[in-house]
Amino acid sequence: MVEELEEALQVQYIKLHFTVAFLEDTVLPKDKVSALRGGMGNMLVQANCISNGQCACCKFISECLVQRTIYSKYEFKPAFVTEGESVGYVLECENYGREFKKDDFLKFNLLLFGKTIMYFHQFMEAFLALGVKGLGKERGKYRIVSVTNSLNKTIYFEGKYDISQYQVLRLYDYVVYRQKQTQNCKIENQLVFKTPLTLKYNGIFLMEYQVWPILKAISRRIFMLDCYEGIYNHYYQMEKFRTPEIKYQEHNIISVRRYSERKNQSMVLKGIKGYFMVEEWYPENLPLLFAGELIHIGKNTSFGFGRYRIK
Repeated sequence: MVEELEEALQVQYIKLHFTVAFLEDTVLPKDKVSALRGGMGNMLVQANCISNGQCACCKFISECLVQRTIYSKYEFKPAFVTEGESVGYVLECENYGREFKKDDFLKFNLLLFGKTIMYFHQFMEAFLALGVKGLGKERGKYRIVSVTNSLNKTIYFEGKYDISQYQVLRLYDYVVYRQKQTQNCKIENQLVFKTPLTLKYNGIFLMEYQVWPILKAISRRIFMLDCYEGIYNHYYQMEKFRTPEIKYQEHNIISVRRYSERKNQSMVLKGIKGYFMVEEWYPENLPLLFAGELIHIGKNTSFGFGRYRIK
């Protein structure tokens, strides 16, 4: 792994694996992340906001826990970032079932990056409160059974915390893990998007997969996380990399509807979901591709978009 990339991969993270059990029969939307993200945000606002959501005129905005958790600011903001969206967290849930019976489990993941790692308790309280209020339009009530880390160590179980298992990793650790995992087996030249990819290249949203824009998007995402945490590097450049050609791909356009309480409007998030195959991945591509597996790429990453896996 080149030294420049290794320096860029010092971003800290923790991946939390939630298991919840429903207290009643319920029906949930196909896309759970939108409901989880919306419910989590509402619970954080209800528990912490003292200005009725009027952020612009709030005198305490610099100390606001809602701002520090889901709208947290960069340590130094990249020039190309025009929106105030935080890169401090990502939600994942790839259970697309609709009907859940009492005592059925639902699993989802919460990734926290950089300084957001310190606000685990606020996220936990939000999800505990959401379980009391209920998830989705049907208000399916649940209890949190457990929260574990990436090593399957228990941080929370049935109301009890073991914060000693709250083990922070670096993005570099994940890349090394994936390299060791694949060094004795053949990597298939297939990249599968588990969730929709919403990616703009040269001002146009991609309607089919292209390798170079995807590699550039990973590089940019790493740089954004570095800026968020305050890690100074020279923006990992890839002009020296060879880029394989796509020999086959399949994809569909996916639409996810969500309602924003903050903006008081309904919106549709769109992306392409599927897979593509290349002739061969070059060795210099793999560390970057492994890093991208964890951090998600493109737009709407906090809603779980942009997650892929190298087969």
